Amino acid sequence: MAIEEPKYSVIETSGTFELRAYDSMIVAETVVSGTMDKASSAGFRAIADYIFGNNTARSGGSEKISMTAPVAMEPETKAESEKISMTAPVAMVESNGQWRVHFVMPSKHTLDTLPRPNNPAVTLREVPGHQVAVVRFSGFAGEEKTAIKTAELLAWLETQQITPTGKPELARYNPPWTLPFLRRNEVMVTY
Repeated sequence: MAIEEPKYSVIETSGTFELRAYDSMIVAETVVSGTMDKASSAGFRAIADYIFGNNTARSGGSEKISMTAPVAMEPETKAESEKISMTAPVAMVESNGQWRVHFVMPSKHTLDTLPRPNNPAVTLREVPGHQVAVVRFSGFAGEEKTAIKTAELLAWLETQQITPTGKPELARYNPPWTLPFLRRNEVMVTY
């Protein structure tokens, strides 16, 4: 069975770059500290724990939630944690050692139907519909390669006379055992 991805429509494609319009979505997220790799792993574990049943269903007990793709992360800032939409363009770099990691919840759920996380570090929030610019790449998505792809995306946006309004975000679509040349990664930024 295919893994669900957020719904979007393509506005424009240019090589490895795309402009997309995303529908609103609900994410389960956590904020973690450390290097990009360590934060990615810690964030993934915390949210995976939530979707695999460390939660309280509205009817009692717990509920398993289907896995979706991608797993996304972005640098976290204090001001960002108080807002719902993504803001302030910055490079994909560590921000005071804090990273926001999230999974998009399956589209059949609403905030009212999702089980409540038992871990207070995991929160649910609705992300309104938005437009993003994306660069797609394969291989490992380490800090250096992600920084290069972020710079490429921001340079392409400048040539298109598009001003980013959000923070670059790294999205990974494949499980860790996927061969590097088959991996799908994206850096995306709202505009």
